[in-house]
Amino acid sequence: MTSSTRCPLRATLCAILLAAATTPAFADPDRSEDGRRADGLRGHHASFALIGDAPYGVDREQQFDRVIADINAQRQVGFVLHTGDIKAGGERCDDELLQRRFDQFQQFDMPFIYTPGDNEWTDCHRDSNGNYHPLERLAHLRALFYPAPGLSTGARPAAVVTQADDPGFEAFVENQMWHFAGTVIGTIHVVGSNNDLAPWSQIDPDDSVDAPRADRIAEYIARESAALAWIDRIFETAAASDAAGVLIAMQANPRFELAAGDPARAGFDAVLEAIATHAVAFGRPVVIAHGDSHYFRMDMPLRAATANDGEQALENVFRFENFGSQYVHWAEVVVDRRDPNVFSLRPHLIGENAFAR
Repeated sequence: MTSSTRCPLRATLCAILLAAATTPAFADPDRSEDGRRADGLRGHHASFALIGDAPYGVDREQQFDRVIADINAQRQVGFVLHTGDIKAGGERCDDELLQRRFDQFQQFDMPFIYTPGDNEWTDCHRDSNGNYHPLERLAHLRALFYPAPGLSTGARPAAVVTQADDPGFEAFVENQMWHFAGTVIGTIHVVGSNNDLAPWSQIDPDDSVDAPRADRIAEYIARESAALAWIDRIFETAAASDAAGVLIAMQANPRFELAAGDPARAGFDAVLEAIATHAVAFGRPVVIAHGDSHYFRMDMPLRAATANDGEQALENVFRFENFGSQYVHWAEVVVDRRDPNVFSLRPHLIGENAFAR
């Protein structure tokens, strides 16, 4: 396909396919036309931008444009990973707003990869959000943000592996995976609001934790099953490729601080158990990247049983949490297979977005 090829599809999808025709996959070691490292595999280390929980509200859009400009100016950055929540929890979930956010993200001149947040579908039942049916919003979100399954978006899309190609998981275009600088990176669709176990009370006052709507609980079960299968696939791929590390991104803060079995962590227990089990067997660095709580940090919060000392933190598993509104900045994840930790986190503060003091 060339730039002169006629494309009968809608303009956004056409632009993505035309750009992808000349853009390497993450696994291709060639550089793109302007010299930017397209895949991050040349040399020992590379980096990518980690963002999320932004922009919140029209008044933050200009601040987010500064984030885009700053990331685009960093020629070492291979791609952008957004951990979801592209609007504030009180903003309406209208098509116009979601389209405006999507269009803004296409200003990144590198691959843009996104995993959904609760603000853009799960919580759209709220009065302030327009009393939408969450499953209708989820279907719209998938169609908008994943117009060509198996490709990222952004000005220079890159090929990714999508769970939608796996029989039985055709709906889960958002669960993606790719190789980067000797590691395996993947996204799983796990969201706040207790991973959608919170009732859709503002469109159905009868929906409750004890007596959940059939469609809500069926969605949760199917999405959790997909996430668990994708975690298996990510670690299988890492083992088969002798990857130096694994990074898994999701939107939700999965409430590490709560004990397994706590009702407030019920939506995350199975996911955390699966990651912990695989991380122990893998034995190399693992990062869980997420947003949700708007608290930039790196720590070691995932616990698992030990042979002799009870339950203790897993020393090879780290949490990277991105900045989130009202702190409109970005983080750079550096991937270096020569580093024993493989992954490191660097904050990038946008001076013009800082609070006046």
